[in-house]
Amino acid sequence: MYSSTSASSSGHRSTSSRWSRSRGTRWRCGSRRYGVVDWAPTYLAAVKGFSKESSRWAYFLYEWAGIPGMLVSGYLSDRVFRGRRAPATMIFMTFVIVAILVYWFNPPGNVLVDNLALIAIGFLIYGPVMMIGLQAADMVPRVATGGATGLTGLMGYIVGSAFAGVYMGFVVDHFGWTGGFISLLASCVLSIFFLFMTMGGKKAAE
Repeated sequence: MYSSTSASSSGHRSTSSRWSRSRGTRWRCGSRRYGVVDWAPTYLAAVKGFSKESSRWAYFLYEWAGIPGMLVSGYLSDRVFRGRRAPATMIFMTFVIVAILVYWFNPPGNVLVDNLALIAIGFLIYGPVMMIGLQAADMVPRVATGGATGLTGLMGYIVGSAFAGVYMGFVVDHFGWTGGFISLLASCVLSIFFLFMTMGGKKAAE
């Protein structure tokens, strides 16, 4: 009896730990998403020399690229990784790093490359944003699924949005765009790290 209770308690602690990491990952994914959304028009106009019209089109393409990105990430997690969310999300986040680096270091005047980089970021970031909610649901008992997905959504949309607006503004004001991009890249690396920490976990008991 003691052994069974101890094992069950240990399993719940393990699940809770993995779920906590999942919440942290959702906040970092949200901060990157809103960081790009909130600051892309300003960056494109101030650094890349985009007109207001061009900035609006770049923003439009970034948002719409997220739709196929979510579909592809879902397909990969279901079909290729057999329901495991973390591997597909980690792959997408790795390519987000590449796309952000291209977006950052592409010299002003290469409008096509800037737009392609933004499209790539949109395609790659919306998949992880969606997948984190699914992963949280997979890690908790069925009765807690609603609470898990709701809390990860809260972390992503409220905390992540606040982080992007306030923190990114502070960093850019004090450390320039270099500091802002380093913050985005650091968030990507932390997301991958926390996702790795959730791998191997099984769904909690019903």
